[in-house]
Amino acid sequence: MRGAEPARLLALGAPGRRVRGPCSPAPRAARRPGVRHPGLSCLVSLWNKESGWNVYAYNPAGGAYGIPQSFPGSKMASAGVDWQTNPATQITWGLGYIAARYGTPCAAWANSQAYNSY
Repeated sequence: MRGAEPARLLALGAPGRRVRGPCSPAPRAARRPGVRHPGLSCLVSLWNKESGWNVYAYNPAGGAYGIPQSFPGSKMASAGVDWQTNPATQITWGLGYIAARYGTPCAAWANSQAYNSY
């Protein structure tokens, strides 16, 4: 997925869940045409590389799963019981992981470029 598709997925949000950080899902500004969300281009690049924004992406070599390539995929259950099939749940979990570990999507992308993982 490229272009507007990741932004559309981000705009789905995850009802009842709030991820704190510079790339929280579905801020009002991100839904307005022509307004870029901080870190969105880094997030798009990162998850294009990791999964192509495929909710069912699976890495048989390591067992990583979903859009954010969670290892193991079951970690995403903390964001919702529908973690295996719901892109909003996976995005919510992935944004939380990025915020907790790297602070920003651009820092996660830089780590991915430097070490081929994040």
